[in-house]
Amino acid sequence: MSKRAIRRCFSVGSAAACLLVGLFAASGQAQDFESAPIEYAKRVPRNRVSELMADVQVGKKTLKHDAEFGYLRSLLAELAVPVSSQTLVFSKTSLQRHYIKASTPRALYFNDDTYIGYCQDGDVLEISTVDDDLGAVFYTLAQEPEKVPSAIRQTDTCLICHAATPTKGVPGHTLRSVYSDAAGYPILSSGTYRTDQSSPFDRRWGGWYVTGTHGEQKHLGNIVHTGYGNPERADNAAGQNVVDLGHLLETKNYPTPHSDIVALMVLAHQTEAHNFITRANFTTRQAMHDQESLNRELGLPPDEPRESTQSRIRSVCEPLLEYLFFSDETPLTHKLEGTSGFAAEFARPGPRDRRGRSLRDLDMQSRMFRYPCSYLIYSSSFRALPKEAKEYVFRRMAEILSGKDESENFRHLSPEDRRAVREILADTLPELKL
Repeated sequence: MSKRAIRRCFSVGSAAACLLVGLFAASGQAQDFESAPIEYAKRVPRNRVSELMADVQVGKKTLKHDAEFGYLRSLLAELAVPVSSQTLVFSKTSLQRHYIKASTPRALYFNDDTYIGYCQDGDVLEISTVDDDLGAVFYTLAQEPEKVPSAIRQTDTCLICHAATPTKGVPGHTLRSVYSDAAGYPILSSGTYRTDQSSPFDRRWGGWYVTGTHGEQKHLGNIVHTGYGNPERADNAAGQNVVDLGHLLETKNYPTPHSDIVALMVLAHQTEAHNFITRANFTTRQAMHDQESLNRELGLPPDEPRESTQSRIRSVCEPLLEYLFFSDETPLTHKLEGTSGFAAEFARPGPRDRRGRSLRDLDMQSRMFRYPCSYLIYSSSFRALPKEAKEYVFRRMAEILSGKDESENFRHLSPEDRRAVREILADTLPELKL
């Protein structure tokens, strides 16, 4: 067997190409989502990727292979994932780590529900997509040309990292910032940092390339450490406000030469938001299932409400609300501008209210978005929340946006913010009934 064939067997057969989206493997207790009513591994997924692959199998759609990037370009086009979303990570925080180093970073691409990972000369494309019932579902697509290519679903091995404490105990994603040497190895003695919307700016993007301007704010990107001394004290002045990566790697080996700072910001918000949504989904379904089982044992009507059930739903929906309203967002002190055109492409789809405003409108001066309510409220996964969770979230959103709730967690929302978000949602999400 050739070395390439051996690597392919390892990558595909053991799920070694699971998409980590910059994740550094972390341990933690996952929820029990293999039992009813979730049954993660047992249930047949229904999502954007499974639908595409079903169409490919029957000839409705075709994935085209090219000598330069394999199936990457075709897959991006079919899944409507913009090339401008490309970000580059050079730490070995993926199980295709043998291909990743500072000179050959892994490229990540995403839209609102799907993530694709690409390694130069990699055996597979790494794919993750958000499934309404199952949370993040993981696939690998072999990069060797096939008459009818097929994405293989991955479960157990991917979930070692993708269903732990950093992902809220459900199948999901998290970003990790590390100090990395030229070979891509994280220098663990100096620590690692999670990256989401609450992360201090100066702890973001270690082990990543970053293109764009950000004023005097400093980040950990664009620097390769020697592995000696104290990398956390290294002078990274040359890594700031970089708009061209040509002096750091061969950018021609990627579909675009960018690792856009705005894409990185949106990616950090979105991955964690999906984790909150999935946790609210799973916990609510489990709570309702348990309530029905207990009521049956007690000889009560299956839908007899229980305070413990409401408490469980409240415990996951309140953190979801706080995240969707950017309660813990780290303020920006200087304007951020990307290099790839991602910002314009991201904002374009809307939807927009009668005054032309959208929750996808970016600010990137003092905060991430102009209107502080996540665009993922329109997502399929949010719409698929169980009725009990959605009713709770919608009721609380009405209280918050009306000003009835001015508690500490939502005090950052000014009267103008609340009014603008309420008006946008009234026009674009009428089921909210504001």
